[in-house]
Amino acid sequence: MTTANQTAVAKYKNNFLKEVEANVEEGHWVKMCMQCGVCAGSCPFGPHWEHSPQKIFMMIRAGKREEVLKTDSMWMCTSCYNCMARCPRKLPITHIMHGLANYSYRLGQSPKGQPNQVIAKIFWDNGIKNGRVNELTFSLAMYFKDGFVQGVKNGLAMQGIGLGLMKAKRLNPMEIFGGHTCKDKSGIQKMIAKAREIEDRRRGLT
Repeated sequence: MTTANQTAVAKYKNNFLKEVEANVEEGHWVKMCMQCGVCAGSCPFGPHWEHSPQKIFMMIRAGKREEVLKTDSMWMCTSCYNCMARCPRKLPITHIMHGLANYSYRLGQSPKGQPNQVIAKIFWDNGIKNGRVNELTFSLAMYFKDGFVQGVKNGLAMQGIGLGLMKAKRLNPMEIFGGHTCKDKSGIQKMIAKAREIEDRRRGLT
């Protein structure tokens, strides 16, 4: 085998695929992709992806770790599940995309300020407090994510929609004081803490 071929084989037999399989939700399915492109053709954001799902899967198998972890492609997924419904091999593509996004975020590799990343973080922080999302505080956090002045501008621009939601009883101003919560809020917190403990142990952090 020539040196060039040895290098090519070494790059293909990389550890990044194993890393993804070990750390990304449903990551073990990546090697099953047959590169048909149905996922990219089925995605509403298909033309706007930097790298479509099947391309990301091939990049993982080719060992392109930095390119995969630093792209914002995974954050483009809106969980429409078109790709999963149409994949001829029934790959859990949506789950893998979210898993890769989460993994890149944990490693500090994901693009800073990516809009969907910001939304996901606000949504998660809001939801884990009481076990469910408080619509009012979530909306306010979204309005003011770029600062107080911009938040006021956003609020004024959306006041018509806000009033409409209140009239339809879909938005309650009193939720600013807590809103709906799960009956066993302490149980939710314990579950989250335990999940983090298990995850840290699995990753060798404890």
